[in-house]
Amino acid sequence: MKLSNMKHLAVSLAMLGTCLAVQAQTADLSKLGSTLTPIGAEKAGNAAGTIPAWNGGLSKPPAGFDPAKGYLDPFAADKPVLTITAANMEQHKDKLAPGQMEMMKRYPTYKINVYPTQRTAAYRADVYKFAKEEAAGIKLAEGGNGILNLKKSNVPFPVPADGIQVIWNHLMRDLGGSITRHSADFPVQTNGSFTVGKRTETISYASFMAEPEPNRIFYYLNQTTAPANAAGEVALVHEPLNQVQEPRLAWQYNPGQRRVIRAPELAYDSPGIGADGLRTNDDFNGFNGAPDRYNWKLLGKREMYVAYNNYKLTSKALKYSDIIKPNHVNPDHLRYELHRVWVVEATLKPGARHIYSKRVFFIDEDSWSVLHADQYDARGGLWRVREVYGVQLYDAPAFGPAGEVIYDLQARRYLVNALTNEEKPVEFGKKYTNADFSTAALRRMGR
Repeated sequence: MKLSNMKHLAVSLAMLGTCLAVQAQTADLSKLGSTLTPIGAEKAGNAAGTIPAWNGGLSKPPAGFDPAKGYLDPFAADKPVLTITAANMEQHKDKLAPGQMEMMKRYPTYKINVYPTQRTAAYRADVYKFAKEEAAGIKLAEGGNGILNLKKSNVPFPVPADGIQVIWNHLMRDLGGSITRHSADFPVQTNGSFTVGKRTETISYASFMAEPEPNRIFYYLNQTTAPANAAGEVALVHEPLNQVQEPRLAWQYNPGQRRVIRAPELAYDSPGIGADGLRTNDDFNGFNGAPDRYNWKLLGKREMYVAYNNYKLTSKALKYSDIIKPNHVNPDHLRYELHRVWVVEATLKPGARHIYSKRVFFIDEDSWSVLHADQYDARGGLWRVREVYGVQLYDAPAFGPAGEVIYDLQARRYLVNALTNEEKPVEFGKKYTNADFSTAALRRMGR
């Protein structure tokens, strides 16, 4: 065969492969709402019967729910079906992350109480509607560092083809249109002592706003209210949709200087606010921000024990001292279940800078939320273990954290974020304008 003919054949085969991939993607999208949930999870349960079918999730509050009194636990009567400790973890290692097993090896009091699986994840009707309407036309920007052709969808890739698409689903997922959360953070020392930090956060998704600026995922305000030496600090973020076109925009109000300054450092691996050096900015919420410093590989889907339906952890009857213990969070207040998760491995690109050389994320198929992450240092050693205590926020409805923790295995300390037990109720669905997230608004909040 002549060289020119071989080249034509190679091009033709490549085009055929692309066409077949597009056809397969289109066929899979047609399953949304039938064999797949409206945002892409498998509706059916597993063959063993240990994961049930998804039947719509938990989208309405149970009778008697009062936000001021905290979340009612629909599964309060459930008992653990299994407790995993260092003594029996080898029998269950196929459903555990390396970080979970390392925690058991290091701390004999660390355990995983496994409860019956309840597939509660559910979202607003608009989330389902736009996921199906827009998925076929949405594309990745150059290098995967942004999304093109998206208008209203919170799930751009309900049938993901690679790791970067799974991560974008996590980054875009809805939290009730908008959310205002009053929460507490705790850098915990090796002896279990801690100093409470408090914050009020507001997030408004551009898709939920009447006239958002172009190229926006969401707007974010963070006001620190405790401890006293940090109270009054405010951070503002405009998160772009296409981060090739426009990087994250961030500002801070410093009460000492009484001025608003640009804060490009509020990204990537710079130290997180109030974290005592225990997390990076892009650690928060499992992972956030631009994905451009990593290569993302989809390792597939697996069944795993993850923190799920953690209503007990939200109880207003609990004090923070009941939750925070030496070495780790009190496991008696946590609930784990068997769920299918997407596994995505991120490896640092050659020449890129970040304190984590590798990160492995375990992402819930029903909600697209990161529920666990193992993070490795420059030598390839397991360094930090991230757990997100997932809960279905049925008054939104949305799936979010009842709390988050990051264990630093080298420092033997840990950080807890987003606890709300002693705080005012979370608020969902308030309508905001661009002016609410302006630098002028930032100055007003600072004063």
